[in-house]
Amino acid sequence: MKCRRLSLSKENRMKTRMGLAMALCLLAGGPARAADTIKIGLMAPLTGSWASEGQEMKKNVELLAKEQNAKGGVLGKKIEVVTEDDGGDPRTASLAAQRLTTKGVVAVIGTYGSAVTEATQNIYDEAGIIQVANGSTAVRLTEKGLKYFFRTCPRDDEQGKVGAAAVQKMGARRIALLHDNSAYSKGLADEIDAILKAKRANVVFFDALTPKEQDYSAILTKLKAAKPDVVFFTGYYPEAGLLLKQKKQMGWNVPFIGGDAINNPDLVKIAGKDAAAGFEFLSPPVPADLDTPEAKAYLADYKRTYGGAPASIYGVLAGDGFRVVVKAIEGGKSTKADAIRNYLVNGLKNFPGFTGKISFNQKGDRVGELYRVYVVDKAGNFVMKK
Repeated sequence: MKCRRLSLSKENRMKTRMGLAMALCLLAGGPARAADTIKIGLMAPLTGSWASEGQEMKKNVELLAKEQNAKGGVLGKKIEVVTEDDGGDPRTASLAAQRLTTKGVVAVIGTYGSAVTEATQNIYDEAGIIQVANGSTAVRLTEKGLKYFFRTCPRDDEQGKVGAAAVQKMGARRIALLHDNSAYSKGLADEIDAILKAKRANVVFFDALTPKEQDYSAILTKLKAAKPDVVFFTGYYPEAGLLLKQKKQMGWNVPFIGGDAINNPDLVKIAGKDAAAGFEFLSPPVPADLDTPEAKAYLADYKRTYGGAPASIYGVLAGDGFRVVVKAIEGGKSTKADAIRNYLVNGLKNFPGFTGKISFNQKGDRVGELYRVYVVDKAGNFVMKK
């Protein structure tokens, strides 16, 4: 019995030593493998009402990562894109952001909606992770003094100026403003309202609809009773499509104009070509109007890879966000957040983005004008107004 116990003891000691050796190898190998790549996060609405935007964001960022890796990556390491779905919902986005902060990402691209981005800003800032939003235009996002937040899209106060000018150019005497109470939509409506009232324009309606409903006949009837010459809807493309469809069904022919969250081909699918024809909206240039050599070369690559051109400018703006982060890592020779921020603010000047030249101010806002006015033609195409 004594000999047996000694034999078992030796056997157990050997197993223990082997287990410890394996554990040490795993511990040593794990970080080494992780260090072989530079992880860049992507937070996008891959599901939900804005899923088409999220899928576009994913396509653009993944293609650009593949192209960058073919050139050798950055700082001698390959780039790994780590994606999380925010569902276009602030609560879901908050959880997605928390997951990304645990996955070793050095920066995050996204997201699309302002309210969704706002739910994640403090999470990334406290974790010391750079965030570059692509469609979140609400003014207050860059008025908080958050150190690591940037965006490749413009702000709503810039959009408000263009929107107010577009409405006045239409010769409207009675103006209705309709929003959806989201951070983006309400903020843009407030900006336009203030500008118009400062110019003594007659705003006869200012109210909100409830997003994600299927019947907007009640709010359309209320709008019609105000007798506006034009309605400016500052919400998103799913609701805009239904509004256009249902106002045509009720035989109301007042012109509608919208903000940049309406720039999505699904608008025409939802409204129908007849109902969408003549609708105007503000937007950065759509992909077809990107005319720099860099943009043309990239759009050709995108078409070869995916079989068609990008459907939305916001996917391309996410791509520009990825590109400026890579440039900052390369230029600052570091993946540390402070080094990336310093390069984006002080070293990145007139970077040749696909959507135009990119520079950032101290707040993280993109510098320069980007908005244009578009109209939907009878074929459902988005045509820039001259």
